[in-house]
Amino acid sequence: MSGFFSWISGLLSRKPVAAPVASASEPRLFNPADADSPGHQSTDSDLIVQLEENLFCWLLDVEPGKLKADVDGADEILAELERRIENRHLDELPHQPATLPQLLKALSGETIERSKISSIILSDPKLTEQLLQVANSPFFRHGHHYIESVDQAVFVLGLNGIRSVTAAAVMRPMMAARNSREALFAQRTWRWALSCARATEMVARKHGEDTSAYFVVGLLPGLAYLTIRRELSRICRARGEGMEPEPALLRAALARQQWAVCQRLANEWKLPPKYHAWLLYAERPAPKQRHSAITDGLLLGSREILLHAHQRSLPEQELYRIIDLPPAQITEVRNALLAMLEEGRTSTSRV
Repeated sequence: MSGFFSWISGLLSRKPVAAPVASASEPRLFNPADADSPGHQSTDSDLIVQLEENLFCWLLDVEPGKLKADVDGADEILAELERRIENRHLDELPHQPATLPQLLKALSGETIERSKISSIILSDPKLTEQLLQVANSPFFRHGHHYIESVDQAVFVLGLNGIRSVTAAAVMRPMMAARNSREALFAQRTWRWALSCARATEMVARKHGEDTSAYFVVGLLPGLAYLTIRRELSRICRARGEGMEPEPALLRAALARQQWAVCQRLANEWKLPPKYHAWLLYAERPAPKQRHSAITDGLLLGSREILLHAHQRSLPEQELYRIIDLPPAQITEVRNALLAMLEEGRTSTSRV
């Protein structure tokens, strides 16, 4: 494990940003392996940066100009945030869920008995309640059948399905809004995280990879965003800067530290080494290699949720060019996401 900690250390040893405005040269959420390669069209990188800007406008509920405003003391605030991440002193970093180790161990096997999974979930009443809510949400529901019990959920969803539903149920309480000030951001971030996680899961399936593990990794950026927002609010309050960080400051912090906080979450929760490796590859893809399932999942999930919310998004013809899947498979994933989002528009589900 020491090897992972060594490159995570390098991942975090960066200089503070000079201004609270993200640019194409700064760390990004979307990092296709060939977006900046000499043989790739120069417009692709610009389009990807614009998609991220559109995403942040929607998540923060602001006009584009608000993301570029000057913020007094931005350098010092961002440096303090980076110091806390480097020193593992993030007050808002969610602790490992109590049932997570047992669930990960139980769900990692291919021959695990359904009754054992059910008993683990039922041992935690709060997790049981969350799981049933998630299982009946538009993102997971199978047909029009309402799932009434954990045993039924395990039977209907199967092992792979229950793994993803359980991961979402574990994380859902961590991403619930604590107050009205963060309510809209938390709500949108959760829906975005679910969209990206489901997209990542589906892309991983197309590549023949571990779908449930990729689902967990696909959720981490959303949880990292809310963690960064809460930590930044703490810093601003301590400095007497007000209750909430300015949108431009928050946008800079998210762009700067999103992957670092994902790694901290993976460390805190003692996730297997492959999770760390996938996160690093999503942040720093190898040239001319196949895109990470996480990268393509984030691109697809973000693009479709923005489109569904009637926000500016990535043009369809550009999407098919930058995603590392055959067009027919991209269309299949898109249609599945849009069906989930459309059902969620009229659903009374709390998820």
